[in-house]
Amino acid sequence: MNLVLMGLPGAGKGTQAEQIVEKYNIPHISTGDMFRAAIKEGTELGLKAKSYMDEGALVPDEVTIGIVRERLSKVDCEKGFLLDGFPRTVAQAEALENILEELDKKIDYVINIDVDKDILMERLTGRRICKDCGATYHLIFNPPAEEGKCDRCGGELYQRADDNEETVQNRLDVNLKQTEPLLDFYQQKGYLKNIQGQQEIDKVFEDIDELLKGLNR
Repeated sequence: MNLVLMGLPGAGKGTQAEQIVEKYNIPHISTGDMFRAAIKEGTELGLKAKSYMDEGALVPDEVTIGIVRERLSKVDCEKGFLLDGFPRTVAQAEALENILEELDKKIDYVINIDVDKDILMERLTGRRICKDCGATYHLIFNPPAEEGKCDRCGGELYQRADDNEETVQNRLDVNLKQTEPLLDFYQQKGYLKNIQGQQEIDKVFEDIDELLKGLNR
């Protein structure tokens, strides 16, 4: 089974990816992992990617697409793969279609874990960290026994700048703007499957699993 996994920050994509990979024994291919592997192997494209990353620049599409092509050609992808973090744009999605055609493969499903933006704000802004021991809490899902105080060491809890409302709002807006055209593209192709991500984690996976079982029949 050949899958693309999508979802906004805080939607629970990482958790679901782990469960899909474990149950269906397909490689989890994230952009970061691909870059790191290509750099470690010293491939021509890996070294090109490294030169951009070292300068803090975005890796151009042609390099990223080349690395994706190399990765999907490997033996462990023969029975399928789970792509995570690629494609990010319609141009990349079109390039992926071409790569898969060359490899005589096709996407089975694009799984989008759909969560309301207000819920994502709640999830992403609720994290608190202990200044002294680094223990992590969440105001809703894992609150400390005493407000503002670490259960473990009594240290003061703080909110990282990355987790404040303005930063999170901006991050979600940027992601929404980026993913909407991509979701439209895959909707038109007939690949898109929206999974309700506001349920319990296990129920989200049950819904994904029910969808994927059909591919194994």
